[in-house]
Amino acid sequence: VQLQASGGGLVHAGGSLTLSCAVTGMMFSSATVRWYRQSPGKEREFVASIAGDFRTNYADSVKGRFTISRDNVRDTAYLQMNSLKPEDTAVYYCASRKNEYDYWGQGTQVTVSS
Repeated sequence: VQLQASGGGLVHAGGSLTLSCAVTGMMFSSATVRWYRQSPGKEREFVASIAGDFRTNYADSVKGRFTISRDNVRDTAYLQMNSLKPEDTAVYYCASRKNEYDYWGQGTQVTVSS
C-alpha cells in the first residue's frame, strides 16, 4: 500500500490550495481516507476524512473552509482548502487503513503567509 500526497505550497492568507492523495495497493473505493496536519512543536491533528460511502467529517477548525472529496476512478482523495489562514501552516498527511494497519503518505508542506 502506498499513499502519495501532493499539492502543497506557499500561499497568502485568504488563498486556496488543493491537496491530492493518490492511493495504490488497496481497494480504494471502500477505504476511508483521512487528512492530518502537523505544525512545528505541535502534535499531529485530524483535519478531515471521507469514507467509502462518501460520508465526510471535519475538524471544527476547518469546517466551512476545507472540503474533502474522492475520485474512485483515479483512486485519489482531495482536500480543497479555501480561506487559508497562517495557522493552517503545517505538513499535511493523508492516511488510510487496511487490515487494521494505518498507512501514511509522506506529507506535503502548506505554508500560509500573513
